[in-house]
Amino acid sequence: MRLRNLKNKEELIENSSYVVHDIEKYKGHICDIFGNSNPIYVEVGMGKGKFIYNNAISNPNINYIGIEKQDNILARAIKWIPEDVPNLKFIRGNALNIDNYFDKDIDKIFLNFSDPWPKNRQADRRLTSPIFLNKYENVFKGNKCIELRTDNEGLFIYSIESLSSFHYALSDVTFDLHKTSDSLITTEYEDKFSNNGLKIYSLKASK
Repeated sequence: MRLRNLKNKEELIENSSYVVHDIEKYKGHICDIFGNSNPIYVEVGMGKGKFIYNNAISNPNINYIGIEKQDNILARAIKWIPEDVPNLKFIRGNALNIDNYFDKDIDKIFLNFSDPWPKNRQADRRLTSPIFLNKYENVFKGNKCIELRTDNEGLFIYSIESLSSFHYALSDVTFDLHKTSDSLITTEYEDKFSNNGLKIYSLKASK
């Protein structure tokens, strides 16, 4: 269902202390945004922010950055998240530009319920396609770590193959995450899908 447009979304984004508007000038030293050298985890496509916000308040010694390209959704996250989480920032931007934002800055990437782009001709748009995996190579600080969750089996199988071809080691691979794990920090979509009886596919990839 399409979200109703927020009339003041531009104002919310412009005035939020969470949004880093000039992210490119911090490329290569993103830690300066937070004023510390703690690990930096990025969620690509953060939605309304439930997952990244709860991670940030649960892990104060880790810095979190959410990337969201849709102004209406980003504004909704800003609207409900309290302005007192020092280890949380947002970028209004597109995943295609991730290597313009970061250069050896990131310790982990979360890919949660990304668009599966199910048609073969759309494969390059998937966030685990070779195009994106090549971009991620440039943003990781050292060891590379990607965590993925999806409700789409086709995307999950594609991601297993794609990540493996890029020499990632896969772990915690599950075709029914909520059956095997408790006390998870979830996304809005995840709650909806799980409550409707859909399986959640999950993996961790590292190299």
